[in-house]
Amino acid sequence: MVTAVARLRAAGVPDPARDARLLLAHAAQVDAARVTLIAPEDIAPEIAERYENLIALRAVRVPVSQLIGAREFYGRSFAISRDVLDPRPETESLIESALAAPFERVLDLGTGSGCIMGTLLAERPAATGVAVDLSEAACLQASANLVRLGVADRAQVMQSDWFDRVEGRFDLIVSNPPYLARSEMTDVQPELSRFEPRMALTDEGDGLSVYRLLATQAQQYLSAEGRVLVETGWQQGASVAGIFGAQGWAEVAILPDLGGHDRVVSAAKPG
Repeated sequence: MVTAVARLRAAGVPDPARDARLLLAHAAQVDAARVTLIAPEDIAPEIAERYENLIALRAVRVPVSQLIGAREFYGRSFAISRDVLDPRPETESLIESALAAPFERVLDLGTGSGCIMGTLLAERPAATGVAVDLSEAACLQASANLVRLGVADRAQVMQSDWFDRVEGRFDLIVSNPPYLARSEMTDVQPELSRFEPRMALTDEGDGLSVYRLLATQAQQYLSAEGRVLVETGWQQGASVAGIFGAQGWAEVAILPDLGGHDRVVSAAKPG
């Protein structure tokens, strides 16, 4: 594993020791906590070959989640592929904000892997929801994850361009939209720019177009006391809050992630 760590470090991988450990655990089909107990001479040839292939792919910056096919999010495992955005710890701040108040029916716009919808329904056993994504492949991935979590009977997944096919009202609307500006895409890590769906990362504009759409249209899909929660880039909080405020939303607030950065904007339907 020492050689693998050195190879990943030379390739610029941010946390080479962690990734080498996770990939060895995957290759050997053991828990990551037990990897340090594996002596080099105990690694079977087929495991060594599998590990070498995984390290080679990680060295060209294929994300670990895609190599092992899963990512932990809010204490649960979600199947991941190149068709969806890799769930990130920062998005757990959106989950915490959503769970801070009761809800019975939730709409997830741009669901991707389904990690937000799946988590919210798993945490609120009486809730139901609708999850939409423009990508058919993402809808299939989200559906599979909802089945995996045992919440599929309480969720509808459908292909839709934001609100286009959405009907009814909800007391919670959540979204982690593409918020990178087109100009920022040249500076993102290779894991994102090469291996994650571009449409989930950028709006090909200033990074704020989806927030304008949500602020303009979401009120007609909310119940009387409904609220909207959106994830934002760490420097976008004030801009996104301003967009919702300009559309007459009530109780607009900027909420931080665990690192203290602006991460979620919440807004309530005006009374």
